Amino acid sequence: MDGIAKAPKKVKVFAELVKFEHTIFALPFAYAGAILGARGIPSASEILLITLAMVGARSAAMGFNRLIDWEIDRLNPRTKDRPLPRGLIGGVEVLVFSLLSLGLLIGAAWLLDPLAVKFLPLVVPLLVLYPYTKRFTWLCHFWLGAAQFFAPFGAWLAVSGEIELPAVLLGATVGLWVAGFDIIYATLDLDFDRQHGLYSLPAAFGLEKALLISRCVHLLVVGLLLGVYLTADLGLIFLFGVVLAAILLFYEHSLVSPQDLSKVDAAFFNVNGYISVILFAAVLLDHLLGV
Repeated sequence: MDGIAKAPKKVKVFAELVKFEHTIFALPFAYAGAILGARGIPSASEILLITLAMVGARSAAMGFNRLIDWEIDRLNPRTKDRPLPRGLIGGVEVLVFSLLSLGLLIGAAWLLDPLAVKFLPLVVPLLVLYPYTKRFTWLCHFWLGAAQFFAPFGAWLAVSGEIELPAVLLGATVGLWVAGFDIIYATLDLDFDRQHGLYSLPAAFGLEKALLISRCVHLLVVGLLLGVYLTADLGLIFLFGVVLAAILLFYEHSLVSPQDLSKVDAAFFNVNGYISVILFAAVLLDHLLGV
């Protein structure tokens, strides 16, 4: 009975561990990729399996991240209150959770399309090994972006069974979008990273250059979105969504400067959530209304 009573608290701890609410960043792009790949609304079973694959992939990635960075998180003032450093959950529990999440991803991909399964040997190392990259290269942000590439690309592949140019462009859009805002988020740990020999663009090149690189990356994102518009036979609604996304990216960068990092959380969490939802809505409405 005591175990049953504690179950809701344990679920809450796991949700905090993987920051489940941040699924909003990539999941709408996966749905957008599925709609574009299917040239319409995917079946209910495909939507369910894509959702399970995304939840499994992200939960596994975050679980392994927290496990591998356990000691770093304990030392970092910004992350010392996470569940593992606080002792709210054990390492074995996180490992089992991560492996089960990985199994969920593999099972969902297997049921979706055999071609999707063939990419798993590439996807799984990208998800699992990301935490190690910050130990040897400031390109770690782009490794994370490479993992996120497969959210829309994999969903497109799963419903169409084909590798197409718009799918690659949409995947690259999401990958660089994530890399760009991960650079911004890394500014919060600049001093800690330098003190502990960790790598990031801000730690390697300083705030000003890192933020400039992030702006350039996000400018490329807008260009890639226009590429998706041109190659996927999309209409004015999607183009309007691209314009809104570009405005939001500009606003995101206006919130952050080398002199003032107080609004990094607003830029990271709020604005990026709006961007993903707006672009998904643009894809969906473009399909439904055909404008």
